[in-house]
Amino acid sequence: MKITVNDICLALEELAPLALQENYDNVGLLVGNRSAEVRGVLLCIDITEEVVVEAQVKGCNMIVSHHPLIFKGLKTITGKNEVERCVISAIKNDLAIYACHTNIDSVWGGVSSRMAQKLSLINCKILKPHTGNLLKLVTFVPENHAETLRNACFEAGAGHIGNYDCCSFSSVGVGSFRANENCKPFVGKIGNIHSETEIRLEIILPAFLKTKITNALIQAHPYEEPAFDFIPLVNDCETVGFGIIGDLPEAEKELEFLQKVKTIFASNSLRYSALRGKPVRRIALCGGSGVELLNTAVSRGADVFISADFKYHDYFLPEKRLVLADIGHFESEQFTKEIFFEQLTKKIPKFAVRFSEINTNPINYL
Repeated sequence: MKITVNDICLALEELAPLALQENYDNVGLLVGNRSAEVRGVLLCIDITEEVVVEAQVKGCNMIVSHHPLIFKGLKTITGKNEVERCVISAIKNDLAIYACHTNIDSVWGGVSSRMAQKLSLINCKILKPHTGNLLKLVTFVPENHAETLRNACFEAGAGHIGNYDCCSFSSVGVGSFRANENCKPFVGKIGNIHSETEIRLEIILPAFLKTKITNALIQAHPYEEPAFDFIPLVNDCETVGFGIIGDLPEAEKELEFLQKVKTIFASNSLRYSALRGKPVRRIALCGGSGVELLNTAVSRGADVFISADFKYHDYFLPEKRLVLADIGHFESEQFTKEIFFEQLTKKIPKFAVRFSEINTNPINYL
């Protein structure tokens, strides 16, 4: 079975749609031809020249990284820095490069979810859900086709509310229309006003699935011109956002918990703010740089907030309302490769997916 670059892209984007990237980010296929056949995929956090060589040695002609190789625009590609040399080498050797960054940060099951899993947290929820990322689909369909249409929308990803799926609301009404000579009406006659008993169907969906669900609706709807509306909502989208908050199965002593965190994430240096002298149980965390979520962690009752890249003055901000713990940027995101591996091997079984063995953490400690 031939696996293409596009197949890999689609498998990853099913978990982390490109539409969820932040506006400063640069994710997706950065180098390569979508129609090219893939012999193997190498997974990494960062792309360096050593990683590019490693991919070739291991027989992989596609690299999937967490951090984008090309983050800012390239005005020249002359090999004057490592990014440009990696791009040149990738092109010369027909090596595709794909990045999955803030889009995998913000999905349920993404970077922060994996951190929570490593800490065995329970009762987990998104720490700061995205707002304005939900739509309500309203459409009208003949009664005997409502169930088929409803199921098609569910299959495409609509109808999730919290821990429930297949959520919808239906009401009965009467629709009217008149077909002109260019139509092939499912019901009614050309030139006559026709009334039809219809179901008004309402379903919630994430905005990034709008195109997919529109296509599913059109394909499943019996009318050649189905009527439907997408209404923007201001509700939080509980499955999309940054960070995770959850509970430890049992309360733990502060220093003992921090030592466990240091061990699990293999942090060479764990920095933390003033201790409160209380047991900890409610834990907030965010992969990468998460200082912007500190106040949210406080407001949601976290005892500890784990993230990275805190500055000196940030450690004053908690005021003993919680303990701030900086485990390191690379350390917080290191398990992202596991997420990529699980998604690709689930979608494309019996395909060569390998982990990079090169430590690309640019920070060293004495």
